[in-house]
Amino acid sequence: MADKPVFTEKQYLGREWIPVTIRLMLAMVCFAIYFFTDDRERNGDLLVVVGFAIVIISMVLGFVLHFRTRVLNKSILLDGLWTTKLVKIDLNSIVKAEKGDYSRYLFNNPVYNLHKRGTIRFYTAGKDAVILTDRDGLVYIIGSQHAGEFLRCVRGAMAL
Repeated sequence: MADKPVFTEKQYLGREWIPVTIRLMLAMVCFAIYFFTDDRERNGDLLVVVGFAIVIISMVLGFVLHFRTRVLNKSILLDGLWTTKLVKIDLNSIVKAEKGDYSRYLFNNPVYNLHKRGTIRFYTAGKDAVILTDRDGLVYIIGSQHAGEFLRCVRGAMAL
């Protein structure tokens, strides 16, 4: 039981609806400009290639893992892309855990281990987050698409 995570969530880069919409709109613009060019010259063919490249890149990004969140052995483990280091948050040092909004903005960039003004942020998609405060006053904001379940598992692991 000690080796099995209580909570696991994987967040992928290409599955947020706003960036997908932007990429598909760019591809549609490329296809529309190609359609309305008069004599299909070589530069017009380039627009079709760029449009298909945008669509293919958008599909591939749907399978690129940004980071994985696990609650295991009274700690939260966050591991990201290929070159990122494993982040381990010890739940023994956490004094407050609450659910909140990640940001008030509509557009948020995906971040992993971003240190800014006394907070450490982890975010890929969604609007909810679990906000953890440790004894030193450092705030961890972990974006999650299942924030309620994540918070319940964190509180359960803290109570053990």
